[in-house]
Amino acid sequence: MLTLGVESSCDETSVSVVRDGKTVLSNVVLSQIDIHQAYGGVVPEIASREHVKGITYVFDQAMKQAQVQYQDIDLIAVTEGPGLIGSLLIGVNAAKVVAMNYGIPLVGVHHIAGHIYANNIEHDMEFPLLALVVSGGHTELVLMNDHYEFEKLGETQDDAVGEAYDKIARVLGLPYPGGPQVDKRAKEGKPVLDFPRPMIDSKDFNFSFSGLKSHVINLHHNMVQRHEEIIVDDFCASFQDAITDVLVKKTLEASKQYDVKQVIVAGGVAANKGLREKMSKTITHVPVYFPHIKYCTDNAAMIAVAGTFQYLKTHQASDMYLNGSSRLDLTLGA
Repeated sequence: MLTLGVESSCDETSVSVVRDGKTVLSNVVLSQIDIHQAYGGVVPEIASREHVKGITYVFDQAMKQAQVQYQDIDLIAVTEGPGLIGSLLIGVNAAKVVAMNYGIPLVGVHHIAGHIYANNIEHDMEFPLLALVVSGGHTELVLMNDHYEFEKLGETQDDAVGEAYDKIARVLGLPYPGGPQVDKRAKEGKPVLDFPRPMIDSKDFNFSFSGLKSHVINLHHNMVQRHEEIIVDDFCASFQDAITDVLVKKTLEASKQYDVKQVIVAGGVAANKGLREKMSKTITHVPVYFPHIKYCTDNAAMIAVAGTFQYLKTHQASDMYLNGSSRLDLTLGA
């Protein structure tokens, strides 16, 4: 089964061809990082225009690299949401055009389902499993008892992990994108600053990171006012130590409570080396899997994989009224 995946939820334009929800034949990604660096973050209008400019190119390159024709494609999977609505519409409408022209079934895929299924590319998913989703807009623990069955056990009550990382990076004067910069500098520093671990001892599996973020920002501000030396590496190490302590402890407790067979980490922050090391060292009773670095950030291969399993599970295709949605629940058929 050949699935053509399309991803354009934020600032990456990507098209991929995947066989049987496992083998990636091509995965072309056009990143806009260099364009948005000047603004310190993604500018939605600019992102939409760049998707328009690049969408035809990535389709052509993905098909050439996979060495297939559109007549060979069995399914088209496109990110339906959540994301930036202008960006989403570019990918959705491009996918609809191809589906209509060649009579190919089309499915709209939840972006977070894509991140979760990125793990299936290199590691077979074994159920029940627990997924820790960590990205710029999402932090949640998701239980799966079978393919495309998602039960949300807990989520952030305010800021997502990626948002907190990016905000701290800006305050510390680190370049965009901030998350990888904090992770890199944390390796060189020591966690000598006593930062809070929000909700680490709570009875549920929810998260909260706005208080930690505010604490770090206020401390930095006060130290600047007092003309005290600020060791950026130590700030990064202390912040990362606090945030990963919370993520790992909650994940460990949920994995034991629900007796899962494996833990997977999904989303852009899954590339974080500090999180990978602490998660692998702490959770030893079941396998812990991370996607390859190239599949952690937004890409179409993960959408193609998720779309394949969604279609096999539901046997339902979307119609040509499919639209982008900036907010979308992670539920069956999303």
